[in-house]
Amino acid sequence: MSKGFTFAVISDVHSNLEALQTVFEDIKKREIRNILFLGDVVGYGPDPSACIEIIRKNCKVALAGNHDWATIDLTPTEYFNYDAKIAVEWTRQQITNSDIEFLETLELVRILERENLFLVHATPMEPEQWKYLLTLYDAETNFQHFEQRICLIGHSHRPIIIERLPSGEMILHRERVTFSDSCRYIINVGSVGQPRDGDPRAAYAMVSDTEVEIVRLEYDFKRTQAKMLRAGLPEFLIERLEKGV
Repeated sequence: MSKGFTFAVISDVHSNLEALQTVFEDIKKREIRNILFLGDVVGYGPDPSACIEIIRKNCKVALAGNHDWATIDLTPTEYFNYDAKIAVEWTRQQITNSDIEFLETLELVRILERENLFLVHATPMEPEQWKYLLTLYDAETNFQHFEQRICLIGHSHRPIIIERLPSGEMILHRERVTFSDSCRYIINVGSVGQPRDGDPRAAYAMVSDTEVEIVRLEYDFKRTQAKMLRAGLPEFLIERLEKGV
């Protein structure tokens, strides 16, 4: 990848230590030193404190996700489904005061001016509303709410690269793109700890000034499932790790 800058961009860890460790091992092998985290370190999974510690120590930028804020009562859980609420309540009982202090420091948005990057968990438009960017209409609306060349997001747990041509036409890419100087991009980097695109492998993105690549990695999800079962977390949350849904 480019020698200008290279970032590993991760999101939606959701307390899945096995997936996070696998991703960090891969990042280390690739000798990528700068790591950006787009939110939701906690929620759903069995190892919130351990995951917080890794993110705290290793990420150049760390943003807030809706589960992070819900855990510390900064966003309501009324729109969360039943299983997500149970996981939030369980997480609140597991984390330390130090963990809470870290979650309270997380920003909603970060702009990296030199690299021309806009970072957010959910959407550039009304980031505190935790809306999903799922359609080309959603993308067109959100392109109007940031000025940078590239916007990096998570939240939906579905990796995708949206390229907007000067004409306004948008092209979808699944795995990698070489950037064009005349185009703009919204990139969903997928989920480390709970993929929902039918592929159970952990996902993250490598982003440089010339290209982006979505990386998928197998990890020991059965170990994560066993921990969740022992913790009494909802059955649906346990099963979905194997299916990537």
